[in-house]
Amino acid sequence: MKGDSVEIVVDAGGEIRTYQVVATRAGRRVEVSTGRGVVEVTEVTRSGTPVRTARFMANRVVALVEQPAPRLLPEDRPRRAGPPPAPS
Repeated sequence: MKGDSVEIVVDAGGEIRTYQVVATRAGRRVEVSTGRGVVEVTEVTRSGTPVRTARFMANRVVALVEQPAPRLLPEDRPRRAGPPPAPS
């Protein structure tokens, strides 16, 4: 699972806690891996270098929700400043 943000819902013994790992800069992504009873959520750079990691016991994880960043339509994107208009 890859995305721009992953929300992790965990059973913390009598209460539910929610954690969120977010790709903090452009070009970064969040990856989820599981193995040996552990769920690992990692923010990685474009080259695959891990920036930060959160680990949870797999039997305590209630849900993993991938939340991709909203994509802007062309008309909603910020416009670059061009040359000033020619004087008339």
